[in-house]
Amino acid sequence: MKNKALKSAAVLGTVALASLILAACGNKASSTKSSESGDKNVTVYVEEQYKAYMEKAAAAFEKETGSKVTIKTGDQMGGLDNLSLDNQSGKAPDVLMAPYDRVGSLGTDGQLNEVKLSKDSKTDKTTESLVTTEGKTYGAPAVIETLVMYYNKDLISKAPTTFAELEELAKDSKYAFAGEDGKTSAFLADWTNFYYAYGLLAGNGGYVFGDNGKDPKDIGLANEGAIKGIEYAKTWYAKWPKGMQDTEGAGNLIQSQFQEGKTAAIIDGPWKASALKEAKVNYGVSTIPTLPNGKEYAAFGGGKAWVIPTGAKNPEVAQKFVDFLTSTDQQKAFYDATNEVPANTEAREYAVSKKDELTDAVVKQFQSAQPMPNISEMSTVWDPAKTMLFDAVSGKKDVKTAADDAVKLIKDTIAQKYANK
Repeated sequence: MKNKALKSAAVLGTVALASLILAACGNKASSTKSSESGDKNVTVYVEEQYKAYMEKAAAAFEKETGSKVTIKTGDQMGGLDNLSLDNQSGKAPDVLMAPYDRVGSLGTDGQLNEVKLSKDSKTDKTTESLVTTEGKTYGAPAVIETLVMYYNKDLISKAPTTFAELEELAKDSKYAFAGEDGKTSAFLADWTNFYYAYGLLAGNGGYVFGDNGKDPKDIGLANEGAIKGIEYAKTWYAKWPKGMQDTEGAGNLIQSQFQEGKTAAIIDGPWKASALKEAKVNYGVSTIPTLPNGKEYAAFGGGKAWVIPTGAKNPEVAQKFVDFLTSTDQQKAFYDATNEVPANTEAREYAVSKKDELTDAVVKQFQSAQPMPNISEMSTVWDPAKTMLFDAVSGKKDVKTAADDAVKLIKDTIAQKYANK
């Protein structure tokens, strides 16, 4: 802390010494050994599915730097939810993974240190946007994700490329939904879930927040484009079985219909592939068909980043470890171990060279994806948007009223929750 009243080096030295003593006392988590001997140990917290990769990465980092990496495993979201308490108690890891949509809010809430992006991490503008809030970077991009289309190769020979093709498919009687006359399960998408429906709205000109998701005062969920997107979703709900309006059960209905060979195409994320493999579905993966207006389905672009909590005991070593994990070689190794698409653009090219359908679809779809807003105000959007979509497609409200009501609720909630921001 600067103090203009201090006029002598002796006094400055005294204050500096006192500050060091206070800092050492205040951080109970830092051991005497760590502060005096320059301990270079770091702890990384990951989900069990990443343990095998992390053990190899940690061994390589230890050999390269002489640092010791301790690996802890657990639920990712639980670790992030507990971060505030863990930062205070000294239990926070030095490095962990966080979805992009949590990075911004955790950073602005004071739970994450700023991160410097290494040139070797080969980020692009989209992934950089996903970890940057209010001009500060709180994570190093690790993985990219976005929605894709899965199709049943036993039912159709190739993936539909336009929604017009899906509409034709819906006319085929072999996809008639048993027990509900005139209803089809040819193509299904969980569009009462805002995450899944957003591509419809954005592809028609709707948006969540202005200024590329950074301006919460500008909400575009009731503009002309958003209305067109919801209206189009409504035409499908007129074709779909009643269960598709169940905001809690629609996802299970979609999965069961697809796995049982009663649905030709669905929209879902890369995380769905493992369940489909386990169910022995003969599926293919492609980009999502173009919309009736000829535009791309602009789904949310997301994924995960490596972050450094403010409670990290060795933030400098943690930064070096994050740089190591996001390097091209490690991102290639991460892809080989997990089949998750690297954020590193060089490693992404390597992943595409493997000729994997899922990887290829995610990479291509990500090019038209829109970064999910990572500001704290995004938390106010999900529930009103979900209600908006249900009210509109079920006919409870006309589309414009449902959208206007949702935007009003979002604005009111932001005004109450972030009044001092």
